[in-house]
Amino acid sequence: MTTTDVFAHVSTQTRRGFASDNYAGVHPEVLAALAEANAGHAPAYGADDWTARLQELIRGEFGERAEAFPVFNGTGANVVALQSLLPPWGAVICAESAHIHQDEGGAPERIGHTKLLTVPTPDGKLTPELIDREAHGFGFVHRAQPAVVEIAQVTEQGTVYSAEEIRALTDHAHSLGLSVYLDGARLANAAAAMDVPLRSLTTDAGVDMVSFGGTKNGALGAEAVVVLQPESVVSGSSARRTDSAGQAVGYLRKSSMQLASKMRFVSAQLVALLTDELWLRSARQANTMAARLAAGAGALDGVTLTQPPQANQILAVLDPAVADAVRGDFAFYDWDVNRHEVRWMTSWDTTEDDVDGFIAALRTQLTTRLTSGV
Repeated sequence: MTTTDVFAHVSTQTRRGFASDNYAGVHPEVLAALAEANAGHAPAYGADDWTARLQELIRGEFGERAEAFPVFNGTGANVVALQSLLPPWGAVICAESAHIHQDEGGAPERIGHTKLLTVPTPDGKLTPELIDREAHGFGFVHRAQPAVVEIAQVTEQGTVYSAEEIRALTDHAHSLGLSVYLDGARLANAAAAMDVPLRSLTTDAGVDMVSFGGTKNGALGAEAVVVLQPESVVSGSSARRTDSAGQAVGYLRKSSMQLASKMRFVSAQLVALLTDELWLRSARQANTMAARLAAGAGALDGVTLTQPPQANQILAVLDPAVADAVRGDFAFYDWDVNRHEVRWMTSWDTTEDDVDGFIAALRTQLTTRLTSGV
C-alpha cells in the first residue's frame, strides 16, 4: 500500500492538529489485521496463532532470546516491566522529565510500589555520570536500593539516544549491578530517525527489557513488554524460585490488569506493525513531517526551537497570544507555560498539506501581531 493509498483511507476531519501522535487514527493495515483476526473462535489469553506469530516476529527484530508480553497501553507496559526487574526493596533511577515520573498519574508508585530516584537532565537523557548521582547507598538499610535504570527512546524532550550512548549507559549500570529498562513508546521513531534496526538500540546495546510501542505508531491500542535478557527478571521473588522469567512477567501482567483475554486482537495489531516494516514506514512519515515543520516554523520570526528536532516532536517558544489564535484551527499543547514553550507532534498520518497549513497559520498570526504592534 503506497502512502497515497494510505492517506486516501484517512478521515478528512477538519481539526487535524499537532497535539499528540495519540490523536491519529488507526492505520488501515492494522485495521485489516484486526478484521482478519476477527474470524471465528480462537483460544484466549495468548494461546492463539496471532500471538504465536508475534513471538516469531519479535525474535526476528530483537533476537532469539526475546519474549513478548502484549499489554493494553504504555503505562501498563512500564508498570509491568519495572515490577519484574525490581526486588521489593528496589528503586528506579530515571530522568526528572521521564514519562514514568511526570505523566503516569503515579502508576509506578501506586500500582507497582516503585520508588523513583529522579535526576535533572538538560535534554531528557541520562548519562553514566548522571546515573551516579543516585547510584549510591548500596547496602544501607535506610535507603531504597537502586536496582534499575530507566530511559526512554524517544525522550520526553524529543531527543534520541544513539546506540553508543545506550551501550555506555548499560555497561555502567551493569557494572553497578543495575538492570536497564527502555520505555519504547516511540522506539520506532528513534530507530527510523537513526536508520538502524530495533535491536541495535536495545538488545545489541545491552538493554535488559524494552517496551515496544504500537499505539503512537498506528495501532488502536497495543504495546508489548519485551524481555531481552531473561536473567534480569527478578523471578526469585515469587513463591517458587524455579519460575521462569516468562512466568514471572506473566504473573505480574495479570495482577497489574494488563492480561487480555482476547489477546489475538492486541497481538494482531503488533503483527501488522512488524509485517513489511509498517512500523518503520509509519515512523518515517511522522519524522519526515516533523523535519518539514521544524524547518518551516523555525524560519519564522517569533518562533524559537528549544531542542533540535530528532524524531517526531518539536519544542518551541511562541507568543501565548499567537499560540492561542493558531489553536483555533490546529490543536497542540503548552509544554512549559513559564517559558511560553509549546509542543508539536507529528503522526504516521500527518501530510505535507497539514504541515504547510499549520506553518501558514503561524505566519499569519505572527505577522498580525507584528503589524499591530502588540
